[in-house]
Amino acid sequence: MDYRIGLDVGSTTAKIAVVDGQSQLIHTDYVRHNTQIYETVSALLEATVAVTGNGNVSLAVTGSAGMGICENTGIPFIQELIAATEVVQKQYPQVKTLIDIGGEDSKMIFFHAGRIPDIRMNGSCAGGTGAFIDQMASLLNVETAEMSRLATLYQNMYPIASRCGVFAKTDVQNLISRKIPKKDIAMSVFHAVAVQCLNTLARGYDVLPKIMFIGGPFTFLPELINAFLMALNISKNDTVCPEHPEVIPALGAALSCQQDASMPMRQLLSIISTRPHQVASHRLPPLFSSESDQQRWQENNRPVVVKRATLTEYGGQSCFLGIDSGSTTTKVVALGEDNELLFGFYRNNCGQPVETVYEGLQQFKHELSAAGKMLYILRSVVTGYGEDLIRAAFGIDDGVVETIAHYAGARHIDPDVSFILDIGGQDMKAIFIRDGFIRRIELNESCSSGCGSFIETFGQNVDLTVREFASKACRSTAPCDLGTRCTVFMNSKVKQSLRENASIEDIAAGLSYSVIKNVLIKVLNVTDMDELGERLSVQGGTFRNPSVRRALEILSGKPVITTDIPELMGAYGAAIIAGQQYQAKATAIDFPSA
Repeated sequence: MDYRIGLDVGSTTAKIAVVDGQSQLIHTDYVRHNTQIYETVSALLEATVAVTGNGNVSLAVTGSAGMGICENTGIPFIQELIAATEVVQKQYPQVKTLIDIGGEDSKMIFFHAGRIPDIRMNGSCAGGTGAFIDQMASLLNVETAEMSRLATLYQNMYPIASRCGVFAKTDVQNLISRKIPKKDIAMSVFHAVAVQCLNTLARGYDVLPKIMFIGGPFTFLPELINAFLMALNISKNDTVCPEHPEVIPALGAALSCQQDASMPMRQLLSIISTRPHQVASHRLPPLFSSESDQQRWQENNRPVVVKRATLTEYGGQSCFLGIDSGSTTTKVVALGEDNELLFGFYRNNCGQPVETVYEGLQQFKHELSAAGKMLYILRSVVTGYGEDLIRAAFGIDDGVVETIAHYAGARHIDPDVSFILDIGGQDMKAIFIRDGFIRRIELNESCSSGCGSFIETFGQNVDLTVREFASKACRSTAPCDLGTRCTVFMNSKVKQSLRENASIEDIAAGLSYSVIKNVLIKVLNVTDMDELGERLSVQGGTFRNPSVRRALEILSGKPVITTDIPELMGAYGAAIIAGQQYQAKATAIDFPSA
């Protein structure tokens, strides 16, 4: 018997559908590929041998990352919307509207009798996609599938800006800090996705029943469908539910196969498993020419070690406290009377800034007790996203703007610093200094493509920690030029690189370059690197990543200084300011009781 196989290789997942000689669906599978395109596709095909044996098979491929396979192997390609349309028109003629949500895109197709289907697809925004939902689940610290269960229990909905993950993160973090139940936030996220998709894709068309929902998010998050039904004010009876909605484009690809192009299954596996040579286009200079070059750089560019003292050996009776309550992380620092670092705390706040500061203070209290010490906090200063909240909650003496805290920390380390760049989880700050005075401050407004969460999100997508990401970037021999575009467009660049069979190392190095290019070109609009001066200082947890620091050196042509506590520098600067503000009378702050 001859078999027809359809492969749908998308931005984040790969799907397979196998049909027999009577066009009956006999096998499906759905997996995340983690950018390992050829390995995943080979594994999916190997798993079908149990069904097909070494019989004759024909194959067609669809999906945003599938075109590269076809270009390299000569296997037929069908556009995914055409593939989905093929299934609807052949098997579900009653459907008037098809809505498809994928990992990084969303689609809507309108069917009218006697007319060509009207096809719509999102262009530049990932707000109504699976990746957006994944990001929101991460903020809630739950599995994506758990979002659907939580949403079934909701009582109230709240507005969330779904047009961009950056704006949405701010809205969701605000809801979390207000103690809004996760179940309400989950349903609010789904509702935001529904509104985003309908507003972006319908554009004046009526979304008429019957409606079919396809794609992984609709399949594995059933409450997302209910959010759409609610937004459309229609019932479940107005929908059509196929048996395997997650593989509809793959099924369409299988149905489109030409059987006269069939071949034995083992021959097909051999074609797919032959990984093509890398096509090196749009590449940048490597961060390091060799492993020994990297080792020399690390030896000659060690971070500045801040002055420290253990609590046991510290001879003073008092200290100064600095707190940086950021959008995603919380930092607490205690400095001694001679500005020596006594205590440092860094933790993801998971949307709970007050609780995380409390945890940091309790840890400081515990370490003091273990060292047999009792110190007076002479003065305390807070900075960051949660400045007002933390100041009110803990009776902190003063609050300062983040840029001033980072400036104070950098100036204390290097009085002649000319340029300070701080890259946080969702924001970046740049300070230009001349003759010891701040002359210009720049902050990003709405784009996270140059921030720490940008790298972290990519790392999570390919199952890498930030440390592993940095290691791979430093080993790259031909970094991909991914430009300075936003995260959504950058994903298209990454997919293009994957089509060219670029390695994870080259993509990681390209993203390191892109973070810095985004800062210099999009945010700062620097055309002459001399604007930065000659003493560059970098801060923020992002610069724990040597590949990003090295990219700044290469692009600026200047040496870059960092400390061994880049992620704590906001809190460190706040503590420095607390010491500078302190006068004769000490102010003791009682620790909150357990």
